[in-house]
Amino acid sequence: MASKPRSNFCFLFLLLLLHFYLGKSQLQLNYYSKSCPKAEEIIKQKVIELYNEHGNTAVSWVRNLFHDCIVESCDASLLLESVGDVVSEQTSERSSGMRNFKYVKTIKAAVEKECPLTVSCADIVALSARDGIAMLGGPKFEMKTGRRDGKESHVTMVEEFIPNHNDSISLVLSRFQAIGVDVEATVALLGGHSVGRVHCMNMVHRLYPTVDPKLDPTYAAYLKLRCPTPNPDPNAVLYARNDRKTPMIIDNNYYKNILQHKGLLTVDEELATDPRTSPYVKKMAADNGYFNEQFSRAVQLLSENNPLTGDQGEIRKDCRYVNAN
Repeated sequence: MASKPRSNFCFLFLLLLLHFYLGKSQLQLNYYSKSCPKAEEIIKQKVIELYNEHGNTAVSWVRNLFHDCIVESCDASLLLESVGDVVSEQTSERSSGMRNFKYVKTIKAAVEKECPLTVSCADIVALSARDGIAMLGGPKFEMKTGRRDGKESHVTMVEEFIPNHNDSISLVLSRFQAIGVDVEATVALLGGHSVGRVHCMNMVHRLYPTVDPKLDPTYAAYLKLRCPTPNPDPNAVLYARNDRKTPMIIDNNYYKNILQHKGLLTVDEELATDPRTSPYVKKMAADNGYFNEQFSRAVQLLSENNPLTGDQGEIRKDCRYVNAN
């Protein structure tokens, strides 16, 4: 009798694993080839148009994928706005600085005009990230589709899944490994910081009252110019970019910078020095082609985390709201 609870646990665990792998296996390349053949091209063209009007939208699409997929599922729950009993994931502190959600509506409207209630918001999140990466000079790659949209916000889980700006590399690795992203791929994903910027409130602890001795002194002096006070206004435009040389290009300069102790965050410094990650950092710093290869693999892994497929979830008409029954 004593073994029964253990066997029940094992059975439930196997069911969860089966759900995870079945979801991934039901995603496929060119999922909309028959139901909406122009879908991927429409999304790509809208990403290009928006990039030409508002260059930072491409960065937003990359961040959207990370924030949506690492929290429970790639199900576009991030896009749900607060209404009725729904509290948006966008209200979490972890979503601070995220923007351009209104332009997702632009992409969705174009797709809906071509194929009503056919293409999911979750796939728009994934495909816009892929196309945004290409617009930012990053690698071009195929992306499986077939995700469906969730019907609930995961706002209570956001802080559990999304690492804070200054969490340790150990915690960051564990969060990604929990969703099937290996160490090498995690190092590559952090290369997305190449086009990122960090608010002063998330790095002043490395500058005041004394400068973190691990920071390059010249770089620390520059950061103090960007962040002149130890108590920055969180609503003020007080930022520093991770990559001053190519700030709007996804490339391996991020790794070159952190090897010179010019990372903005604690995790950047630890990524370059931790024995589990430093070999990959050095290899990516030396070879942009290798970085591109691993970055595209990592984005694909992330984009396939626990998707809703088949008859799960729904295809939202408006990405901001669950469909009315």
